[in-house]
This record gives sequence, C-alpha cells and structure tokens, in this order.
Amino acid sequence: MTNTETALKETLASIEGATGAALVDYTTGMALGTIGGSKSFDLTVAAAGNTDVVRAKIRTMEHLGLKGEIEDILITLSDQYHLIRLIKGRGGNGLFLYLVLDAKRANLAMARHQLKKIESDLEV
Repeated sequence: MTNTETALKETLASIEGATGAALVDYTTGMALGTIGGSKSFDLTVAAAGNTDVVRAKIRTMEHLGLKGEIEDILITLSDQYHLIRLIKGRGGNGLFLYLVLDAKRANLAMARHQLKKIESDLEV
C-alpha cells in the first residue's frame, strides 16, 4: 500500500513520457496532491477542470441507464494525452488519478497499465 505522495512520485518515475500527475476529489474539484506540471500548465487548474469531465460522464451514464463502471477517460491533444483513472475501493470513492503524458514519448497502453497498478496499490 502506498500513500498519495509516494504514488504520485512513482507515477512520474515509472511512466515514460509522464509530465504531471494529480490525485483529485471530483466531489469538490480539489487536488489532494500534485507532482510535475509547469508554469504554463497548472495541474491544480487542470484537476479542477477535469472534475467537470468526470461528473458529466457519470451523469450521462446515469441518464442512459448504463450499469458499467468507468475505468478511465482519455483525452488526446495534438501533443499530449490526458488520462483520468477513477479510484476503486479502499476509500477511493469520489477520487481519480489524473496523468498528463507527452504524446511523442509516451506509450499509451503501457501508461494505462502502469496507472492501473499504481491505483491498485494506493491507500487513500
């Protein structure tokens, strides 16, 4: 079991092309922890904005009567991938891991695999 700080550090260290990561509470929009980012890319602002994405998808699934669970949400930009992984179990209800990847350096399949492993080890 890893804590938030350790999980975020592992995310940047173990995922090729990762430039930033955050643990976010989508009920409040607050980032519980961040690592990486830059002056031109504020992870706290991105985390708050992506709570709207998660809420919209959950609301849409409810309206459609879909019973499946969201594993992750992928947003592709011309030079970045933004990966949102909802936390399951151990008090993680209402939380997601947010990962920013450099599209030129990242292997998306491996990033998803690693993020899933990090999520399963995370103790919130």
